[in-house]
Amino acid sequence: MRIVMMTAGSRGDVAPYTGLGAGLVRAGHEVTLATHEVFEPLAAGSGVRFRPLPVDPRAELHSAQGRRLHDARTGAGKLLRLASMARGAADEMTAALVEVAREGDVLLVGGALGPLGYAIADGLSVPALGLHLQPLHPTGEFSAPVLGTRSLGTVGNRLSGRAVMASVDVLFFDAVRSLRRHGLAPDGRSRRRPRPVLHGYSEVVVPRPRDWPAGLEVSGYWWPHETGRLSPELEDFLAAGPRPVFVGLGSATVPDPERVSREIVTALRAANLRGIVQRGWAGLGARGDDILTVDEVPHSLLFPRTAAVVHHAGAGTTGAVLRAGVPNVPVPVQFDAAFWASRLTALGTAPGAVPLRRLTSGALARALRRATEDGSHRARARAVAERLAEEDGVTPVLAALARLEV
Repeated sequence: MRIVMMTAGSRGDVAPYTGLGAGLVRAGHEVTLATHEVFEPLAAGSGVRFRPLPVDPRAELHSAQGRRLHDARTGAGKLLRLASMARGAADEMTAALVEVAREGDVLLVGGALGPLGYAIADGLSVPALGLHLQPLHPTGEFSAPVLGTRSLGTVGNRLSGRAVMASVDVLFFDAVRSLRRHGLAPDGRSRRRPRPVLHGYSEVVVPRPRDWPAGLEVSGYWWPHETGRLSPELEDFLAAGPRPVFVGLGSATVPDPERVSREIVTALRAANLRGIVQRGWAGLGARGDDILTVDEVPHSLLFPRTAAVVHHAGAGTTGAVLRAGVPNVPVPVQFDAAFWASRLTALGTAPGAVPLRRLTSGALARALRRATEDGSHRARARAVAERLAEEDGVTPVLAALARLEV
């Protein structure tokens, strides 16, 4: 079967699909991943073909418009600003997605591209399957993840999910309508027809809501395809003393990287901990015999060798931390990060979150001491990691593909 996977967004919106794609290739399928060109190295060696999409998400986040995301105080406000940014690139993205979709027998659509991907599938008369990294479908059990963690009650929670999904439909309205210029004529079924969706996280972390309709499954994590080894410099640092703490904000950006870096360094030293600081898209950095600054590193190789991980609580990094079986301190920055941070705290692998807007050296040092000195967090982290190791997120996707009529 010729499978086209499509996704857009940050690194965390792409990396899990490289591992899933590799699993589908091993099962005998021909898989093409369509996403931003900057992420092509993530698929190298996986057996997955790569088709670049326009737009550099890192450049967009560092643009004047992208920096204004930090001005929004609520999840809804950030979502509206992001929607405005996405509209500017919609035409280029749509043309590229239609071109690659014509090569597939089936489309696997990442949550960030849902309405457009489904409309393209309908226009080409090919089946589509949703691949979500967050629980996007409305439920009464919790509010929409991008809107925070406060429960609005059963009805309010469900309405918040519907509101977010409606906002996404509006975001893609013009792009869907433009498909006629590409020889496709979706008839609106893509917005009405229930779609089978698999969710790439574990029920250990987010149990499947009891009020979800049939067709929405939680498959287990899709671990990124990662190759290579740690650099000699990093290996030397790991060997030179006690386990360090990894600190990184992944694809998140911050309004004042220098201030955040100072707070991190001060916190590490106040807690008497060595540190590995990842520059990431935030541009963090630090110097000293007790601190090493790095660029991208394979999470699966480094995280298990740390005393704890401080991270931005993106969906992908959250999974990587849980897989590593180490305690952690989430520093949620935006969108669904607070949702994942709350899950980590509920699981007992984290002592609590330190949101970026309240990040100080004192708050982070206190959280680090609790994470590294209270053995219960490491014990809970190991227990969760053992349960995740028993899961296989690829098999349910293969089963769902077998059920599609191709």
